[in-house]
Amino acid sequence: MAASCQEGTPAVPGGKRRQFGSRFLSDPARVFHHNAWDNVEWSEEQAAAAEKKVRENSTQRVCQEKQVDYEINAHKYWNNFYKIHENGFFKDRHWLFTEFPELAPSQNQNHSADLHTENHWSEVPGCRRSEDGPDLIIDQHKCSSNSLGQKSQTFPVEENVTQKLSHLEMCADEFPGSSATYRILEVGCGVGNTVFPILQTNNDPGLFVYCCDFSSAAIELVQTNSAYDPSRCFAFVHDLCDEDKSYPLPSNSLDVIILIFVLSAIVPDKMQKALNRLSRLLKPGGMMVLRDYGRYDMAQLRFKKGQCLSENFYVRGDGTRVYFFTQDELDTLFTTAGLDKVQNLVDRRLQVNRGKQLTMSRVWIQCKYRKPLPSSTGS
Repeated sequence: MAASCQEGTPAVPGGKRRQFGSRFLSDPARVFHHNAWDNVEWSEEQAAAAEKKVRENSTQRVCQEKQVDYEINAHKYWNNFYKIHENGFFKDRHWLFTEFPELAPSQNQNHSADLHTENHWSEVPGCRRSEDGPDLIIDQHKCSSNSLGQKSQTFPVEENVTQKLSHLEMCADEFPGSSATYRILEVGCGVGNTVFPILQTNNDPGLFVYCCDFSSAAIELVQTNSAYDPSRCFAFVHDLCDEDKSYPLPSNSLDVIILIFVLSAIVPDKMQKALNRLSRLLKPGGMMVLRDYGRYDMAQLRFKKGQCLSENFYVRGDGTRVYFFTQDELDTLFTTAGLDKVQNLVDRRLQVNRGKQLTMSRVWIQCKYRKPLPSSTGS
């Protein structure tokens, strides 16, 4: 199993490894000189200890009655989360534009031309400052969002969105953003830590951004944010696991779909169908991008006995849930949904709390998968 902890570290010709960032720990004595270190190798001892910890915290499972409650009332647990934290829990994800150039303005303008060449350069992730990474659910990293404005007013979001969606059962050329030339959808948008940086950074007049979350409290925070512009963005409540509810836009209409720490929040058995439905929304050549928790991430090792729902799937103290992926699992999910691999990489980050003299080993997986272009038939 130690090998699985090291699996998928991308190789390049000559045996060198792809580099996620630009800060590498060559001298262990300097570990507390910076806040984070990139592409950190795990020792066999560390890998074995992580495997042992996961075995231990998985021995006692949550009872079936509670598991049913966590599934049926998942939206309530996330609503409570956002009502408590509002927009003060996560940092804005400005690192997105180096990791996913598809979201940047120049990508929009050159999207068609880049479709055939991107497979080469996108395998080499951009070098970003370590401290610009996503701020996840760790007590010492509760930071307020820089771009989120104050709430201007409140209104019944679920009723408002339901009314809007009732008018969207129409032809494919009548939907929000139908006149846009480049469309992005973020699924599981939370309070807008991805959406607002995109809208602020990307001034392409042809851009339209959709964002959805199944927490009505989160969508209300997005819609009442001072940066929310209905002429460039449409936020709506949606459960990506609900097979009976369609998205408010037609098939083959999206250029990019963003999944940032969202797929891990749903029951593993429902992941495939959710991705299948999303795949149908992509244009041929469109891209689905993901960043999510990897197997043996520090967050997985921190769980106690009695919090495990199923293998590598846990419930937090607030009732929200999280799964920890391997590269192969994600590859199977995406390719089964009919997408071709462009990128599937492991990001091993050593985060440092210099004040408390603590180190935290993070494991994230980053993926890009593209919907194939139609096959050309020769005459």
